[in-house]
Amino acid sequence: MQDLATLARSSTPRGEVVLRQRGSVEELVVNGTFAMDSTETSSERELGRLARGAGRVLVGGLGLGYTVAAVLDEADRGAYAVAVDVVELEADLVAWAHEGRTPTLARAATDPRVRLFSGDVATVLAGRRKDLPGPWDAILLDVDNGPDFLIHAANDALYAEPGLRDAYARVAPGGVLAIWCQAPSPPLLAALARIDPSARERRHEVQREGRTFTYAVETVRRPRA
Repeated sequence: MQDLATLARSSTPRGEVVLRQRGSVEELVVNGTFAMDSTETSSERELGRLARGAGRVLVGGLGLGYTVAAVLDEADRGAYAVAVDVVELEADLVAWAHEGRTPTLARAATDPRVRLFSGDVATVLAGRRKDLPGPWDAILLDVDNGPDFLIHAANDALYAEPGLRDAYARVAPGGVLAIWCQAPSPPLLAALARIDPSARERRHEVQREGRTFTYAVETVRRPRA
């Protein structure tokens, strides 16, 4: 049994947020629900690959910082300039990044290409944040577990068609909107297809504790002008 250490804990109006470490594995627990850990990050790397070549990237949800790291790694490999805006609902998680509670969070806070913001990404996508007007060449949403496994019920609006249309409207011509889900979501894919026929689903089988899980990344691309 590996030792479990609590790195940070806070109480919010939406429930408790706990950052902890089990051996070498980082874990994030939100509102009593296991949100993510650093054991398996291939789907975060896929989100980063989808942003390949994008000059401006919006990441919805800081999490443990692995999606941001994947975007930066792609830019480093491709030797192109990138500016990454990250919007995280929990202000304490942003503060923990600035405090360097984990190496990956510290990287997100200290890399000069990254700007961290506290707030609801839905307000950004709806155009109600004047400091974040967009558009972005890639919008990567890793806010919750997907429409069928919500940690916060209010996030349902992000996956409904009006919210998806808001997000699509903030994508620059030729850009991509990508949404991480804990499992394939046919209704979400269908809603994206109604917005643009380029909608696609990328499935990722991962092994966790002897079990196989299928994660999904739903994407839609905006036509070039």
